[in-house]
Order: sequence, then C-alpha cells, then structure tokens
Amino acid sequence: MSGLNGRVAAVALLDVRAPLGAGSDDGSWITVIYAACELAAMPISGWLSVTFSFRRYHIAVVAVFSLLALLLPFIHSLPLLVFLRGAQGFFGGLLIPVLMAGALRFFPLPLRLYGLALYALTATFSPNLAVWLAAIWTDQLSIVSMLYLQVLPLAAFSMLAVAWGIPQDPVRLERWREVNVIGLLTGPAGLALVAIALGQGERLDWLDSGLIRSLLSAGIPMLTVFVCSEWFHPTPFMRFQLLYRRNLGLGFTIFFVMLIVMLSGSLLPMDYLLERWHFRPENLYVIGAILGLPQLVLGPMVSMLLYKQWVDARCVFALGLACIAISCLLGWRVTADWNAADFVAVQVLQALGQPMAVVSVLFLSTSVVQPMEGPFVSGIVNTLRALGTLGGSALVGHLLAVRAHFHGNVLLDRAMTGTADARHRIAGGEGAIEHGLAELAEFVNQQATVLGIADCYLILGALALLLIPLVLNLQYMQPPLLTPKTNRN
Repeated sequence: MSGLNGRVAAVALLDVRAPLGAGSDDGSWITVIYAACELAAMPISGWLSVTFSFRRYHIAVVAVFSLLALLLPFIHSLPLLVFLRGAQGFFGGLLIPVLMAGALRFFPLPLRLYGLALYALTATFSPNLAVWLAAIWTDQLSIVSMLYLQVLPLAAFSMLAVAWGIPQDPVRLERWREVNVIGLLTGPAGLALVAIALGQGERLDWLDSGLIRSLLSAGIPMLTVFVCSEWFHPTPFMRFQLLYRRNLGLGFTIFFVMLIVMLSGSLLPMDYLLERWHFRPENLYVIGAILGLPQLVLGPMVSMLLYKQWVDARCVFALGLACIAISCLLGWRVTADWNAADFVAVQVLQALGQPMAVVSVLFLSTSVVQPMEGPFVSGIVNTLRALGTLGGSALVGHLLAVRAHFHGNVLLDRAMTGTADARHRIAGGEGAIEHGLAELAEFVNQQATVLGIADCYLILGALALLLIPLVLNLQYMQPPLLTPKTNRN
C-alpha cells in the first residue's frame, strides 16, 4: 500500500502536475518531499509502535494515511499538494518498519521466512507493479484521482486484518519520560534534509547549488548527532550496537549496496525507453511486469528453498547476485535499436536474481535477532532501504549524466571534424549543412545517452560481482526446522 502510493504518483508525475500548471522543476518537489518525509519517519516507527502498542498504532497510522488519500484528489494548489503529500509520506514511512517488526515477532520460525518474503515484496514487487497501475489510471481510464484513491481498499483490509488478528499489547506511555529528545529532533530532520538534497541534487547541479550545500551542511551534522545520541541512550530508537553482529553489520552493508545494483532492473531500462522512444507508462508497464509479477511466486519459492537443511543461504544469495550481474552484462550490449522486447532477457534474469538475493540477506541477517529486538532491526534496515534507494537513484542518475556528457563530447568532436572537412569540399549549400548539423546534434545526444546507459549497466554488474566474496564471508546460518523433532522412544 505504502510503496504503491509513492511510486505510482512518481511514475505518473506529468499527469499529476499538469492540472496544477506546474512545470517539471516545480513538480519534482511532489515526489521529493514525499520520499524525504517517508524516510524521516522510519527511524522512530518501531519505538512508537512499542509505546502505543502495535495494534492501535498500526490502525491509527493507516487511518490517517487513508484520510490524506481521500483529501488529495480535491487539492488544486501545488504548495498545499506538496505539503499533504509530505504528510502522507511521513505516515507511509511509519507503516513500513512495523511490517518487518511484525514478521519477526509474530511469525514462528517455521513460517518466518515466508513473512520475510512478503516483506521483500516492498523492494521487488510494488515498485514495478506501480508502472502498470500508473498506465491504467492515466492512459487507459484517465482517472487521475485513482493515483491517490487506489490505496483505500488495501488500507481497509489492513486495518480489519490487524484489528482481528493482532493481540492488544498494553499502552506504555511512560516510555515518553525516557525518550531520546535529541535523537527525536535531529534524526528525522537530518534524514529529510539529506533526502531532499539527494532528490534535487542532479537537477540543481549538486554542490554548485547554494540550496544543496545548505541542506547537506545542516543534514549531515544532524545525522552525526543522532547516531551519537542513539549510541549512548538507554532507550534508543535504533540500537546501533546490534551492527557488531557480523550478519547484521556486514549483511546490511551488502544490502545497502545491493539496492543500488538493483536499480539496473528498473531505472536503467525505463530511462532508456523514455529517452530513446519517449514511452508513456502504458508502453513501459511490460518492463515492470516482467520483473514484478513473478515475485509473488518466486519469493515464497526462495523461502521454501532456504528451509531445506542442505541449502546454504549464502550460496543462494551469491547465485542471485550472479544472475543480476549477468543481466547487467546483457544490458551492457544495449544499442539505439533496442526496444522493450530486447529487455526481456535482461528483466527475466533480474526477476530471478532479486528474490534470491533479498530473501537470503533478510534470512541471514534476522537469524541473529531475537523477536523483541525486531523494532530496532526493522528501523535500521528500513532506513537503509529508503536511503539506499534515494542515494542509489541519485548516484546512478549522476553517473548516467556524466558518462553521457563524456560520450557526447567525444562523438561531437569527431563529428565536427568531419563537418569542417565537408564545408571545405562543398561550395554553397549552407542551409543544407545547418540542417544536417541539427540532425547530427540530435543523433549525438541519442547515442551518448545509449552509451551512458551501457556504462551504467557495466558498472552495476561489476559491483554485483564484487559483492559475492562479501556474501560468502557472512556467518553460516542453519535453516530452521519446519517441524520440531519428536522423541520416538
């Protein structure tokens, strides 16, 4: 619900900002503020769920989230829309960490991996399904309000399911007397500032922009204070000392980098099709569907595999990364003649590799966690997940721009040399030459973009391969038994 709500509006941003008369620069704040507020809420969610009780907290957060969804279709002011989307993003960010915390707490060991496979869908399924839904609401049905209202059936089901199936814990309001006030003030604010800088950095030319410098100058010190205060506080929002455990510290580091690598399955092919063929969401949905829909089956299948006593989760993890790396090497061969159908093999390998990698890293990491430590671990992993996605998108976007600029300069230099020779050989015909220069510039820009995307595929594929030795260095974890052993005597 939360993942779809953020991603669908981002894919259909043109249809969201057009009725408001907002340009691409002003409209970009709609998605950036949502993502920043979503990230800001994640560190404190686990602590709040324990304080107010998991059941009441979840129902209340979903209720506010749904109320905001009902209001958004009636908003016709860009500043007000940005504010309300930010508020909805904050409540959406409060929801995501309680999913993993609930899986670790309520699922017994013979079922826990299936719960983690469902959690993994937030990274592999909903972002890719969003492209298909955006196409339905905007291009096929032309009901833009459904970009916001689509979450209401899911919200109603979520509240009813939690009200029926989750026990009522005691409310522990006395915890507010022990709250880390410094962490509460610095953590969410610092994350929000850094997230805005990452989201707008490429558009505003990074450190050449006074706004980006100010955001980073304030955000990074705030995060430093937050980490230090959390480290020494007796009741922290996130217990960073847990990262001393090898499978948590090293596993979450691998997970963070892997989130950047996984952008090769969503960001790069869509960027290519948008830039090269000017696709709309209705043309792009097949790219997301090939990657997203199989996750509903592959996630539980990977969980079943990891329950086999002869399976080493580290090998499954490494195999998943190898599939992603091979997918990137296939994408490295991209040319200006490629269309959506040429990405099928690339996306199929991504669809196979991503659940093997994500479910395995969650198993290896959470197997060293006690159920009551779930809120602390969930806050850390979800903050890393959101920060990795934002930072990865910014990094890949910047890398793509730099490589496309490099290739454009090389191609243009060679082309202009040939054009200068042609001018000496041709008498007159200046109009034809100028027309040819315009076509040449368009061709160079097209080829530079394609070569830049190919470079990104190669770099991300190499990064996936470099992660494999680190994965094999994780601690081996014995698969949990599906049924307890019984005494036959």
